[in-house]
Amino acid sequence: MGSDLRRFLSLPSLLTLAALAFALPLAAQTPLGGKVQAPAHAAALHPDDGRYVGPSSCSAVACHGGIEPGSATRVLQNEYSTWVTRDKHAHAYTALTEPLGEQIAHTLQLGPAEKAQRCLVCHALDVPAAQQARAFEIADGVSCESCHGPASRWIGPHIQANAEHAQMVALGLYDNRNLVLRTERCLTCHLGAPGLSVDHELIAAGHPDLRFELDSFTAVEPPHWVEKNADGHPLNDPLFGTRAWAIGQAVELRASMQRLARSAHSGPWPEFSEMDCISCHHSLTGPLSWRQTSGYPGHRAGDPPYNLSRYVLFQQIADEVDPSTNAELNQAASRVARLVTSMSADRAAVATAADHAADLAAKLSTELQNATYDRARTERLLRAITAQANTISLDGERTAEQATMTIDSLYIADANAGGRNPETRAAIDGLYKLVSNPSAYSAPQFAAQLQRVHQTLR
Repeated sequence: MGSDLRRFLSLPSLLTLAALAFALPLAAQTPLGGKVQAPAHAAALHPDDGRYVGPSSCSAVACHGGIEPGSATRVLQNEYSTWVTRDKHAHAYTALTEPLGEQIAHTLQLGPAEKAQRCLVCHALDVPAAQQARAFEIADGVSCESCHGPASRWIGPHIQANAEHAQMVALGLYDNRNLVLRTERCLTCHLGAPGLSVDHELIAAGHPDLRFELDSFTAVEPPHWVEKNADGHPLNDPLFGTRAWAIGQAVELRASMQRLARSAHSGPWPEFSEMDCISCHHSLTGPLSWRQTSGYPGHRAGDPPYNLSRYVLFQQIADEVDPSTNAELNQAASRVARLVTSMSADRAAVATAADHAADLAAKLSTELQNATYDRARTERLLRAITAQANTISLDGERTAEQATMTIDSLYIADANAGGRNPETRAAIDGLYKLVSNPSAYSAPQFAAQLQRVHQTLR
């Protein structure tokens, strides 16, 4: 991650993009029948799968609790300290006791939010006593094993000098070195999984809507690890952000289509959280707003369009690595959008179309793992995306958010490789300001600013 992104991510304008999603990450929907399902990280464990030991097991100074990063081992040894002092995941539980958490729980009649399973599945490492190797505090929030898996089997072996990553994975360590698996782990809460979802009911009660981009959200976390090659050596790749963006986008698209298929199979329909929220929830300016003057291409005026933000930007890299699959994906995504936007009552058709699009995205995610990410590709993507200013801006505020995070990630990767340009940096900063208040989003203003970014690219 470059210093530019970390500097800018501290500004209030980005809170609407990422920090809110971390400060109040998610809650889980109640499936039909009213029973809350176990979160993915706490699914029924076989006795041999390991148990949870709690974050204090990692906090010793000689382990991961150092104040400053060290150099004596293959890890920084201050990972716990970074998490507990700087990572908003550590405060996910306490967010439930704050005014917004209390308001949401009151509106939904959940009782205290800090005791409601609908909230705890994502706001804490909340596992049954039988899955705990020792007692630990639920107030620790989203802690080490939420992302790294139950540690009882690997916590001892992993400190050995000859410990191999593959061996630890075999013992239950989650393989976050793999970007596909890492994104899947993040999206369990930052998009949703079976039994975990921020649906329209939760959003109406006050929960922030969900958005995600792997590279940008990693910077916000902030990283408490060293990226490594498959052989375990530090990864010296200034363009890693381009790879993380591309793979993250593919996995998120696949997961979003899978979520849509689940919504179509059961629960309320139409599920309005699948649509572009801001097409309905926006400031009304008159006598005519930009929405009215630009018209409603592709759907009837008044129909909330399906949120295609997870494909609009991704299609640029998809077309580079596999044009034929991307062409098929374009057709599949368009079919999904037509069905959802028309609020089709044919749930089976929606689920089938979404499943097909998910399969195509999965194929592309595999290809993107093996793709080459060089400076030429990064700059080509920047030019291609910023050249679509009108298309991106008119697709709505959610697509504008994704474009802003995408362009920032690609620019920083290029800057790390020697392509630093103060004019581009300033123009991207201007994009963030235009998506800081979603309900006041203006497509003409965003398009003009995106064109400015394009003009600065050399």
